[in-house]
Amino acid sequence: MNSVPEAPEVLHYTAFSDDPAGGNPAGIVLDAAGLGDEEMLAIAADVGYSESAFLTGASSAAYTIRYFSPKAEVPFCGHATVATAVALGERVGPGDLVFTTRAGTVPVTVTRQDDGTLRATLTSVEPHVEDIAPEDLAEALAALDWPAGDLDPAFPPRVAFAGARHLVVAAATRERLADLAYDFGRLEALMHRLDLTTVQLVWRADADTFHVRDPFPVGGVVEDPATGAAAAALGAYLRELGLVPEATVLTLHQGEDMGRPGVLTVELRAGDRRIRVSGAGARIPA
Repeated sequence: MNSVPEAPEVLHYTAFSDDPAGGNPAGIVLDAAGLGDEEMLAIAADVGYSESAFLTGASSAAYTIRYFSPKAEVPFCGHATVATAVALGERVGPGDLVFTTRAGTVPVTVTRQDDGTLRATLTSVEPHVEDIAPEDLAEALAALDWPAGDLDPAFPPRVAFAGARHLVVAAATRERLADLAYDFGRLEALMHRLDLTTVQLVWRADADTFHVRDPFPVGGVVEDPATGAAAAALGAYLRELGLVPEATVLTLHQGEDMGRPGVLTVELRAGDRRIRVSGAGARIPA
């Protein structure tokens, strides 16, 4: 008599907060080697978070990882990477890890803080920044219901990549950023056409502090609470346009408008185009 395969254990962790009620939650399957694409997608849909991570292979401290939203696979997900690294750190201790993703190789370092919490720092793949066609920008603003006059002219919209593609759009005021009520289907259609993972909406509070939000209709959710891939893309964008020093550390606040506050640290290093994104993580109690 054939036995029914045991369902894999799905862990629940949050990233970019040491509070389970903050940051961005992710589902994690530490042993997904026997799962097919449809099974991973079904698990991600059942979990219902913006993304879930699946470790499909491991050798020493090197892992093959895949990411699924409730609607589709994505090439790279920063918050699920941080959450998975923290989960592994709890089991094997702090140290250096290497994740092989569809977007490329992503080194991650896990450290233990003085208070005992774990923090993970990922190093992005090689980033790049490109222009967006005026008609595509106009469609994005129409879908967001953001008049062009509400944008910050110091931050021209661009598409930035550091593992996934994100449209960066800067609001002139915190109030504009806080008022997010967009046309889900219209923005989703544009994002599919432009191969965008999220739209990175930003407001600059001071020289090295930003507040950010990320609509994510292509993933089947209205908004992503804390987005590591978009944070890396934003770091690349800011450096490419000369809006920050070549070497700097930035603080991003995300999730406040959703009631899930998180903090992302973005580090740019001179002579290294890759972007480092770090944050805390915590297990979400069952």
